[in-house]
Amino acid sequence: MITRHPQGLVALVTACIVAVSLSGCTSVGSAGLMVKSAANPLELARGGSFHELGAVEATACRYLVLGVLPLGNADPGHVLEKALASTGADALLNVATSNSHYGFVPVYNVFSITCTTLKGTAIKWVRLSKGGSPGSDITTREA
Repeated sequence: MITRHPQGLVALVTACIVAVSLSGCTSVGSAGLMVKSAANPLELARGGSFHELGAVEATACRYLVLGVLPLGNADPGHVLEKALASTGADALLNVATSNSHYGFVPVYNVFSITCTTLKGTAIKWVRLSKGGSPGSDITTREA
């Protein structure tokens, strides 16, 4: 006599196998100010000012094949430069960061993806011209 397994049990076992072979996690953080390498972050502290350019978001991913072949760049500095290039800004204020890692067959590290996302308010440093007052001649600083 042949007994049949209930379809629900087969579906459950299949779902468990898929869940174990695909895994991922996300971590979220924040930073007050992220500045591109050519900008001077102390300028703001020395009485400098800035102009808000609006909200910006950028994402970059790195792919790792067989645990040894990295493709792409998910470094936060790279993502920051990508976000600033889209607006011509010098820095991001009130930055929310998100770093996600997804592994496919994680035990053997066959293929994995790491993505970094930055969201914040793009700003451009401004400074007063020599001899000017706060309400007079304001010029945008060249990066």
